[in-house]
Amino acid sequence: MLRSQFINNLRRSTRSFSTSLLASSDSTPASLGFQLSEDQLNIQDTARQFARDVIIPAAPHHDKTGEYPTEIIKQAWELGLVNTHIPSEYGGLGLGVFDTALVSEQLAYGCSGIQTAIEANGLAEAPVILAANDAQKKKYLGRMSEEPLMAAYCVTEPGAGSDVAGAKTTAVKKGDKWIVNGQKMWITNGGKANWYFLLAKTDPAANAGKAFTGFIVDADSPGITVGRKEWNMGQRASDTRGITFEDVEVPDENRLGDVGQGFKIAMGAFDITRPLVASGAVGLAQRAMDEAAAYSVQRKTMGKPIVAHQAVAFMLADMAIQIEASRMMVWRAGWLRDQNKRNTYYASIAKALASETANKCASDAVQIFGGNGFNSEYPVEKLMRDAKIFTIYEGTSQIQRLIISRTIAEAAMQGQ
Repeated sequence: MLRSQFINNLRRSTRSFSTSLLASSDSTPASLGFQLSEDQLNIQDTARQFARDVIIPAAPHHDKTGEYPTEIIKQAWELGLVNTHIPSEYGGLGLGVFDTALVSEQLAYGCSGIQTAIEANGLAEAPVILAANDAQKKKYLGRMSEEPLMAAYCVTEPGAGSDVAGAKTTAVKKGDKWIVNGQKMWITNGGKANWYFLLAKTDPAANAGKAFTGFIVDADSPGITVGRKEWNMGQRASDTRGITFEDVEVPDENRLGDVGQGFKIAMGAFDITRPLVASGAVGLAQRAMDEAAAYSVQRKTMGKPIVAHQAVAFMLADMAIQIEASRMMVWRAGWLRDQNKRNTYYASIAKALASETANKCASDAVQIFGGNGFNSEYPVEKLMRDAKIFTIYEGTSQIQRLIISRTIAEAAMQGQ
């Protein structure tokens, strides 16, 4: 009941995508502004308080034990901080990418591992929002709004990470069902998901653009084997596993879009989710800077706080420069997507810039902490471990540069 009342109030306040980077009137052309609306500030503050009151105190425990943050996610779900972009007609808030990025940044400030577990739902849901029919959306998005369930995006394979076109998992049509065989790897929420978005090859002879089809697969389907939880360098609160499909029957009614359109659907989801991953990286970077700044005014050397030494002060200044620039790219990529404009180029810039900013800020925070920074009793060593994955998942920094450079080359060849 409390969740229902909270969500209804929040939905009313964000009914028309409260993103307001452009302001216009009848007499003046659209102009650029950066003032968040009152509604945006409210949802941002809700996420900020939740991160500080709930996530930060619990994060060290989940990092050390690898325990999945089930209760924290339930609390976040009750506050409307999970599945934020599910359309209102299916029980969600229907927030745009921009507004969801405000939430993701704050959650990642608390712990990017917990934020990744939450955001993995968004990645799995994105292809459904993009390509599912009404019945599929009601069934699979609707249930996510009714109870705090998790979902997972099953695309990466042991031999196909950046090379998605090299995926070998197959789906063969048999009557009104598809028989799926193959193995997926590094699947976030793999052991916790209620259902998976699955990309499988349905035409081995076709090129990548027509070889794959997307499916929604119930996680309790016979023939699915969930692998062990992987013990990773960082973001240990997240549940990452291999998933094996052995003669798994998937009804044709669970096929997403037309046969052969899966690759396009899977890649299209990244225009939604890459700005959100980037916003998580910004949140981690902001946390690193805040921790380093607070430490630098307390720690003294040579008779004065270390922030008074230019070498340290300039490191903090560089952090701020990178964080602000990254946040602006996240906002631009998110805003473009919310306006139904292609944002692939900007989403890749945001993802590459923010992920590398997170790594640089975390590394410099450890440096500012000195020997204490290398110790697990202080928060910044966890930030440094957590940051690394941002340059790898949802497209490596090298893949982002490939997308960016191709866009530049295409524009140059067209004389634009």
